[in-house]
Amino acid sequence: MPAVVSIIISKTLEAIEKEMPPELMGPLPMGENPMDIARAQADERGMVKVGGGSGFIATPNGVILTNKHVVVDPNAEYTVLLNDGRAMKATVLARDPIEDLAIIKIEAEGMPTVTLGDSSTLELGEEILAIGNALGIFRNTVSSGIVSGLSRSIRASADPHSPVQELRGLIQTDAAINPGNSGGPLVNLEGEAVGINAAIVFGAQNLSFALPINAAKRDLHDLQTHGRILRPYLGLRYIMIDAMLKNKMSLPVEYGALIMSHGPKDRAVVPGSPAARAGFLEKDIITECEGKKLGEELTIQDLLETKEVGDMVRFNVLRNGKTVEAVVTLAERKG
Repeated sequence: MPAVVSIIISKTLEAIEKEMPPELMGPLPMGENPMDIARAQADERGMVKVGGGSGFIATPNGVILTNKHVVVDPNAEYTVLLNDGRAMKATVLARDPIEDLAIIKIEAEGMPTVTLGDSSTLELGEEILAIGNALGIFRNTVSSGIVSGLSRSIRASADPHSPVQELRGLIQTDAAINPGNSGGPLVNLEGEAVGINAAIVFGAQNLSFALPINAAKRDLHDLQTHGRILRPYLGLRYIMIDAMLKNKMSLPVEYGALIMSHGPKDRAVVPGSPAARAGFLEKDIITECEGKKLGEELTIQDLLETKEVGDMVRFNVLRNGKTVEAVVTLAERKG
């Protein structure tokens, strides 16, 4: 508990006014003006709290793990509220370009830490605890539950105005995770963090999700070794094939990944990317990667999670009824 923190998100009055939609600039139904409310809530520096989340200290020198969506705004200021009541300014060290993970830091030494466990050893039915800042109000809220599912995939967004992101490999739990709990630890009964609370399903009961802690351990290792998070980049847009898509598009197989753009402004194969250099073409169907058959249960992204920047990866590609092999050297994903 002493290593679990609350994260306060603040912005200047000028930034709030600049970002506020025009339809909200006028008086509200009760006659209040949104900017007048913001001015009344501003501190002596003109900063206004606009949100919050949770996190937990991973190293004695103040490195903290949290969700990317908690600290996604580069124009916001982040303050960490410690368990003893102290407030400290936080710096964002890294945001994972794929996972909903971020690493921030406060200037401190000798801090209590949460021991990082091994999420690969989790079992269905195992008892766990979720800890965090529920609703941004109730600090140090603890809820209990079990591991309800493993390797779950969902599509989620931080709010109705944010882009939808696919999250894979998640831990499903029935422990209560509420808004504000995001970024807090999911711990086993040995007190080890095995996940990072990340998402809930609105309108459902006892459906919560956490990112596996092994992904965060990988990011911490990258940051300590390279000074940044290294994630491999392929440069393809694709859709996984199932029986329904096969019938709808008259495809020759009901598995694999169909290379195709997701919109009129997208390119199926990103120019200059490793995939482009390897000769991939739109409408190719990638059937295997490293000898493993691709499908909804094993996607390209799942396999890339096991690879490093600079690795050579072999794909089997179905093109015009013939199978060809493509070899890709993975580059580093930027942003």
